[in-house]
Amino acid sequence: MSRGDAFFSALALKTIASTTRSRTWQGIIGTPEISAKVQLTVRAEGGHYTMVELVTDQMGESRLDRNVKRFFVELHRTDEPRHELEAAY
Repeated sequence: MSRGDAFFSALALKTIASTTRSRTWQGIIGTPEISAKVQLTVRAEGGHYTMVELVTDQMGESRLDRNVKRFFVELHRTDEPRHELEAAY
């Protein structure tokens, strides 16, 4: 959750809802300026795994969606510093 707070706050999104296992941020992203909302939820998922889910209110391949993908890469790198993003298409 703390990594999400730092990452999405750096995008100038403000926290609008918060619980122990979820956060929702909202703000203006990009040019033209578009109102965007993203929700992060985490939960234990069998053994030592953690399920991290991010949902946006944007359609298609928005700037916010690209930032969500970047967040997942950075999150993975905190546990596995040698991780590199590879295109799967």
